[in-house]
Amino acid sequence: MTGAHGYSQQKDNYAKRLRRIEGQVRGIAKMIEDDKYCIDVLTQISAVNSALQSVALGLLDEHLGHCVSQAVAEGGDQADAKLAEASAAIARLVRS
Repeated sequence: MTGAHGYSQQKDNYAKRLRRIEGQVRGIAKMIEDDKYCIDVLTQISAVNSALQSVALGLLDEHLGHCVSQAVAEGGDQADAKLAEASAAIARLVRS
């Protein structure tokens, strides 16, 4: 699909959130270097996982609301492909 993606209007917000997560990951690496307490490190890892999950769910919502709904409205093989693609993405998120 060419043109704007479902998340395009929120692109800056997603980029900002991912930069924040990147900083958190660097902080975790520093905690390891500094021999911080295991539970404190695990707590920060949990926070990063939660933040990434939040971004992923936001992107999935944008994808369903834009890309998938547009393909379904147009119908045909493209609709089936987008639905299958979304279902596979959801399965990956559930397994992670």
